[in-house]
Amino acid sequence: MSYFGQRAPTDHQFLLAIFQRVDKDRNGHISADELQVALSNGTWSPFNPETVRLMISMFDRDKSGTITFDEFGALWRYVTDWQETFKSFDQDNSGNIDQTELKTALSSFGYRFSDGFYTTLMRKFDRTGQGCVNFDDFIQCCVNVQMLTDSFRRYDTSQSGWVTITYEQFLTLVFNMKTT
Repeated sequence: MSYFGQRAPTDHQFLLAIFQRVDKDRNGHISADELQVALSNGTWSPFNPETVRLMISMFDRDKSGTITFDEFGALWRYVTDWQETFKSFDQDNSGNIDQTELKTALSSFGYRFSDGFYTTLMRKFDRTGQGCVNFDDFIQCCVNVQMLTDSFRRYDTSQSGWVTITYEQFLTLVFNMKTT
């Protein structure tokens, strides 16, 4: 059941019906495994487990490791917003994002990276080895770039794009990244 792959109104009853279908053990919480079943990346393959864990950590306000119905509603809106963003940058309507489309997307978000860095991003987030990034990996890529940027900015007080930090400060920056 790939509910997130469908475009539908997000009224309360609609979301509740999906939540109840996804909550297989009927405990009122959705686990990462349950959420992964509900998500569709458009390729008929399971949603990236890392992306699922990332989204749970972003929306799990009570830090239970699961998603409540209220948290699910926020997550649903987040994923559907990402779907629209993804579709707008999938210029060839292939159902995935190639390196040129990824560069266009991140440039429109205000990032200015070298072509070499885009190659690095593709190598990191192209799980299929086909030279493209699927929907779930696109979310993970964009969220990770934003989180790393936010962490970097704490040290880049002049907003110059340059910092001088110790190795321990670098490790602290990476390990203290927040997903909310």
